[in-house]
Amino acid sequence: ITYAKAMENNNNAIYVFNVNSKEKKRLTTGFYDDSNPVFDTKGKYIFFTTNRSFSPIYSDYDATWVYPNATSIGFMTLQDSTLSLLSERNDTVAIKKDDNDKKKDDDKKEDAKKNDKKKKDNKAKKEDKKIEIDFAGIENRMEILPVKAGNIGHLWAVDGKLLFMRYPNRGERNGKSTLNYYDFKDRKTKKIIDGVYGYDVTADGKSILVYKGRQMGFIKIAENQKMDKKVDFSNMNMTIIPREEWHQIFRDVWRLERDYFYDKNMHGVDWDKMYKVYSPLIDQCVTRYDVNFVIGQLLGEMNSSHTYKGGGDQEYAKRKRVGYLGINWAKEGKFYKVAHIVKPAPWETEVKSPLMQSGVGIKEGDYIFAVNGRMLSDFKNPYEAFFDLAGKTVELLYGKEPDINKAKTALVKTLKAEWRLRNLEWIEKHRKRVEEATNGRVGYIYVPSTGYDGQRELARQFYAQWNKDALIIDERWNNGGQIPDRFIELLNRKPLNYVASRAGKLWQVPRKANFGPKVMLINGWSGSGGDAFPDYFKKAKLGELIGTRTWGGLIGISGAPRLIDGGYITVPTFRLMDPDGKWFREGYGVDPTIEVNENPTLLAKGIDPQLEKAIDVLNDKLKNIKSLHPKRPAREDRSR
Repeated sequence: ITYAKAMENNNNAIYVFNVNSKEKKRLTTGFYDDSNPVFDTKGKYIFFTTNRSFSPIYSDYDATWVYPNATSIGFMTLQDSTLSLLSERNDTVAIKKDDNDKKKDDDKKEDAKKNDKKKKDNKAKKEDKKIEIDFAGIENRMEILPVKAGNIGHLWAVDGKLLFMRYPNRGERNGKSTLNYYDFKDRKTKKIIDGVYGYDVTADGKSILVYKGRQMGFIKIAENQKMDKKVDFSNMNMTIIPREEWHQIFRDVWRLERDYFYDKNMHGVDWDKMYKVYSPLIDQCVTRYDVNFVIGQLLGEMNSSHTYKGGGDQEYAKRKRVGYLGINWAKEGKFYKVAHIVKPAPWETEVKSPLMQSGVGIKEGDYIFAVNGRMLSDFKNPYEAFFDLAGKTVELLYGKEPDINKAKTALVKTLKAEWRLRNLEWIEKHRKRVEEATNGRVGYIYVPSTGYDGQRELARQFYAQWNKDALIIDERWNNGGQIPDRFIELLNRKPLNYVASRAGKLWQVPRKANFGPKVMLINGWSGSGGDAFPDYFKKAKLGELIGTRTWGGLIGISGAPRLIDGGYITVPTFRLMDPDGKWFREGYGVDPTIEVNENPTLLAKGIDPQLEKAIDVLNDKLKNIKSLHPKRPAREDRSR
């Protein structure tokens, strides 16, 4: 058996295990990250993916870089005497044969077939021959197949070929996954089919089952195949006894937590007892919703964050979405009017109110009488008239006065949602307040998560304000994501030197970095990565934490199998601890250094007490800072 195992440096190494002798041997050292090993069909080679292509991609915003799409395909011979798949070959020349030669060849082929049959019959009577591996110097026999590096995986060896999936490269938009094979004879990569998500090879190694979404089909192991022969699932039915399935689901949940929870002692909970306590409740469940409730009670016994459950074989109502105009409505008499058009910063193009498009004449204070001929006055609120119009082009009847006879029409395309538009306006409102209150010296950055959108927002706002004298980092309501060490690296860059040229200002190294004082806003709605971010901020001594204590959830998750009916749970598989060997305070969170409670009354009036405190703290620090950067030294006379 061959498999990959993680090493101390977090790279994987390739191992083999002898099921007879119970011995295991490591084939690669783990200097590079080697994974997904498979044997060839003859027992002569082993193939695996290996990350060792270092082709940096540089950022358009600063001098940082990453190494994506680094996977190649490696192989090694199992015996020292086996010829490499890439060994040199003699050129061959075809020689034309006469009829007598052809007859002799045919006779030889017939004899060969008879001999092969005898050999196969004899071989079938014997025991399978053992595969011998020459372990001495085996990694020295490793080579890389001439397959272009990229996002490669799912290897499968068949006679004369190695199948593999090439997924869209990291950063590639709208790319397609392709199933390919490397031909050992031609020494070329050939595409079998594109647009499929995965595959399995039949037992005889002659055909492939490929799948795309909910469709599956059989194809040949050859170039340029199409998924014409699709598997017919129309008559695939099964009978389910829900309560018996629910018991299986409950048992699977209990086992997954038992086997993969980061603490094998289950936080001191008698897990066997919990099964006996909660499993009888499944017999009282009437719906799958009830089952999820019982599962939630079981998970709650672990007293851990990130224990979620949901989904399953449930019924869901069909949904239709409301179209939005990105405005605040007001009612005047029987008519509705535009009280406010939601506006982000003028430089934002990600999303805008349809009424902000050039040429649309509807302004704040105007009346909107109808949408697609339906009078808004016929509805209790204007959103009802926009039901099922999300993302659609509509005709609006509007006017400056509450008189339909003077109305005009405008065509606009509604928004499917307003939350991002309103979020951008909220960010800009805070940025402008900080700018006005600090005479432009302090920047404001809002970070909503430590996942993809948080990474985007931190970079988007940082690279526009890195040259400010100070920064306010607002991570209130941060819903977490990944471990935010890179966030701190960006905020914690120190000056290394300055560069002076013949003309122009000095420029710093690192080129995009803020060397001034910083503060961070936190509250009780910040959790998970939103706990780690202020924790790291504090440890890096970047500045004060202002607000209220965070959520306190840093027992994290890394994925778990789906349940049989499509439901899900999470299994917390790791927990954060401090460098001094103490656990992060789970269920407690991160304390502010300056506590400022939320004030809903002031917030409703547009005043943010926590933000105002951050402004005061930084204004006080900036009193003693005239400039963060040195002046150009006197010119040297180097003529001597």
